[in-house]
Amino acid sequence: MFDMITRVELLDILRNGENSTVEFKRDVIENHVLAKELVAFSNFEGGMVLLGVEDDGNVSGVTRDDVLEEWVMNACRDKIRPAIIPNYSVIRDVELDKDIAIVSVPRGGSVHSLWYNNRNTYFIRVGTQSREPTPEELGRLFQQRGMFRAELRPVAGSSLADLDRRRLKNYFVHIRQQDIPADNDEEEWQRLLFNTEIVGEDGVTLAGLLLFGRNPNRFLGQAGIDSAAYPSANKDYAARERSQLRGPIAPLLNEDGELVEAGLVEQALDFVRRNTGVQAVLEDGARRAEMPMYPPEVIREAVVNSVCHWDYMLVNTDIELSVYTDHIDIISLGRLPNGITPEHMRTGCRASRNQLIKDVMRDYGYLEHSGMGVPRKIIRGMNEHNGTDPELVENEERFIVRLHAN
Repeated sequence: MFDMITRVELLDILRNGENSTVEFKRDVIENHVLAKELVAFSNFEGGMVLLGVEDDGNVSGVTRDDVLEEWVMNACRDKIRPAIIPNYSVIRDVELDKDIAIVSVPRGGSVHSLWYNNRNTYFIRVGTQSREPTPEELGRLFQQRGMFRAELRPVAGSSLADLDRRRLKNYFVHIRQQDIPADNDEEEWQRLLFNTEIVGEDGVTLAGLLLFGRNPNRFLGQAGIDSAAYPSANKDYAARERSQLRGPIAPLLNEDGELVEAGLVEQALDFVRRNTGVQAVLEDGARRAEMPMYPPEVIREAVVNSVCHWDYMLVNTDIELSVYTDHIDIISLGRLPNGITPEHMRTGCRASRNQLIKDVMRDYGYLEHSGMGVPRKIIRGMNEHNGTDPELVENEERFIVRLHAN
C-alpha cells in the first residue's frame, strides 16, 4: 500500500501534509523516535515516515544517505518488539540536490511496542499524533490482532464465591455429563474451572462471570440487556415498558432439562413475548389459530448471537433490545470480529469474538454446531414466518439485527 511511491505522488503527499498515515521527520532524529512512529503506524492501518522533510512539509533532504538504510533497519530490529522489516526507498532530487527517504510499514499482524529505556511502550496512531493507548484501546488492539481474548481476562476482585455453584453443577453434570468434585473440595473445583477457562490465575474470567456469576453486574456494568417497548415505530420517552435484564447468561435447569431460573436469553424472550402479542391465522383454510408476531426461535438466535459477539471491552454499554410496533432491533456494540461483514453472516460464515461463551451456549443447545444460525434460523425463520427479510447492519461501533413484523 505504501511502497513504490512515485515522485509525482510524493509531491502530492508533501502538499497535503501529515495525516493518520504520513509523518514527516528529519533524518537526524534518534532511532527510538523513528521506531515510535513505525510502531504506531503498524498498530493502526500502516503508514510511512518521510525522512528529510520538515514538519511544515518543506524538504530539507537526507544528510547521511550512505548509512541511512542500515540505520533504519537497525532501529526497526533493536527498538521494536516484535521487530519490523519496513519498506525502504529513496527518491532523488525531489528538490535540487535534496533526497527523501521513505520508510513504510503495513498494518501489523501482531501488536508492536517500542523498546526504550529498558521498557516496552505501546503506541497507536490517532490523526497526526502517535500516542499511548488507553488500557481499553490496548486490550481491543490485542483482541483485533487475535492475540488476546477479552473474555478470558480475569475480573479484578472476583473469586469462586462469586459463581453460582448450582448453575455450575447443572452445566457440568447435566449438560456436559461429567463428574464433578465434592461440594467442599475447593481445590478440585478450582482445578476444574481453571481447566475450562471459567477461572483464571487471578480470578474468575470475564466469560465465567457472565455465564455463571451470582451477580455479574457487581463487577461488570455492561453485563445485561437494556430493553424497551415503544408504542410506535420510533423511540419515544413514553415507552410501554422499560426493563434492565440482569443476571447470568446461563439458565438453571433441573434434571429433566426444564427451566428453573431464567438466564438472560429467557428474560429477553419473555420481554418480547409480553410486548408483541399474537396474530390470528387460519390453519388448513378453516381452523383459526394464534401465531406469535415473531418466532421465538428467531428471537432466541438473535439474542444468543448478540451475547456471543458482544465486545465486552466497551465498558458500561448493555445490549439493546428495542420493541416497536412494526419491528424489533437487537443491538450490540462493537464491530463484527475478524473482518466479518453482514453479507458473510448471511452465508453462514463462522466467527466469534467470545469463543468460550459461544461454546457454552452451544453446549446448552442454543447454537448449531454448523455455525449456520443466521441463515437457517434468523433469515429462513422470518422468511417462512411472514415473508420478511431481516436486516443485518453494521453501523460504526454497532451491529444491528432488525426483524420486521410484516
